[in-house]
Amino acid sequence: MKIKIKYMRSISNSLLVAFLFVIAGCTEDTIEINGKGTITGTVVQEGSFTPLSNVKISTNPTSNTVFTDADGKFSFQAENGTYAVRAEKDGFLVDFESAEVVTDEEVNVVFELQISTANNRPAPAPTLVTPADGATNVPFNTTFEWEAVDVDGDSLLFSVELRNANTNEVQVFENIEVRELQTSLEFGTTYFWQVTATDGINDPVNSVVNSFSTQSFPANRFHYVRKQGNNNVIFSSDREGNEVQLTPDSKNSWRPRANRTLGKLAFLRNVGANAQLFTMDFDGRNVTQITNSVPVAGFNLDEVDFSWANNGSSLYYPSLNKLYRINADGSGLSLVFQAASDQLITEVNYNNGIIALKTNDLSGYNVEIFTINEGGRRLQTVLSGLPGAAGGIELSIDNTELLYTRDITGFENPEYRQINSRAFVYNFSLDTSTDVSFNKPNGTNDLDARYSPTDARIIVTNRPNDMNSGGSIQFLDSSIAEPRVDLFSNAFMPDWE
Repeated sequence: MKIKIKYMRSISNSLLVAFLFVIAGCTEDTIEINGKGTITGTVVQEGSFTPLSNVKISTNPTSNTVFTDADGKFSFQAENGTYAVRAEKDGFLVDFESAEVVTDEEVNVVFELQISTANNRPAPAPTLVTPADGATNVPFNTTFEWEAVDVDGDSLLFSVELRNANTNEVQVFENIEVRELQTSLEFGTTYFWQVTATDGINDPVNSVVNSFSTQSFPANRFHYVRKQGNNNVIFSSDREGNEVQLTPDSKNSWRPRANRTLGKLAFLRNVGANAQLFTMDFDGRNVTQITNSVPVAGFNLDEVDFSWANNGSSLYYPSLNKLYRINADGSGLSLVFQAASDQLITEVNYNNGIIALKTNDLSGYNVEIFTINEGGRRLQTVLSGLPGAAGGIELSIDNTELLYTRDITGFENPEYRQINSRAFVYNFSLDTSTDVSFNKPNGTNDLDARYSPTDARIIVTNRPNDMNSGGSIQFLDSSIAEPRVDLFSNAFMPDWE
């Protein structure tokens, strides 16, 4: 048994020595299974070739992931083989390049990245819908409509170019998100219009150019004033309420007076600290300042009134205690009448050689209403010696009557508040006044009374006597007590010619 054991140990030692010999031999003759090479490259923007930094570079099969430096360059090692090298950066399309890596060699790739919208298609040319090409009698308040759908689903912005063929003036409306535009146009005018669409990516695309013409200006008989913000604004309208704004919100304009013979509308407007007399066409164009050196002036400019000569050749207006006549072109200023120094001329109405005047003191009271001739000679007194406010004077067509308003309560206060102002018709031959404020609601005033063009009806501004409401323009029959009719709401200073 002892001999057998010794023999086994000898065999084991021999095997161990042989194994160590083999291991030693392998260490000296190492064989590299897969060597490495280097992938280098540059990333630039397509077209401009501007180097792009912080571009993520990765491979498939996966190896290293690196980012380009400030010069758009990158470099990394990879094992032998074929790789798809990927370049990606926000705002650009992902790009791939192939690279064959060989041991101890360098392979170079170049990327030209396109911006992410490079494949985006241009917006379509808009199709004009309304107004139709060649349309006539288009309303002055018009809605332009068009169609456009982006093939890539991009949001579109539109601009509309509108050219006035009469003046060659061009209006451009920009950054429109919807497919329509509402705007006001001039009457009796031909326009050309075009819509441009942009998707914010590609170049803008233009529609065709269409044309149309607007309706002629309506023969509106009514003119009045409405408060717009802090300013008075003049409007015209027909009986059905088809309203047209004649003066801009940015200018304080009031007291419209039409002259059909001349085809002009006279009105008052602030110029600096003064009120001046202006004229314009019935459609609001050709605005002309008439007075200059002697402005319109009175105790309260909201109460001041002026008058045309019948043929439109001249205008009569007050300036403190003086009455002036001035030609419709602004020439020929002359003094017609002068009241006492403590009296101000507030209203004037001219008709066929007769001039009706209203005077008052600095507070608006101590009112006198009387007539004079063109030479300034006093003719007949209509009202005198009564307390309270009065005004709204207008002569009848044949000068036999005078329309006016008066607060029958005789109330007087510093705010010039009226409690129960009513309309009256004075008969010159009978020397009598008749109350014509039929069916006037309690707690209201009838103010700024005016005859209709035939003298058969009367229009007034009826407003609550709290002085805080705009009121409405109503008409009523001057001889019978028929129901009142509301013409225009939130309106005052009417004129009916």
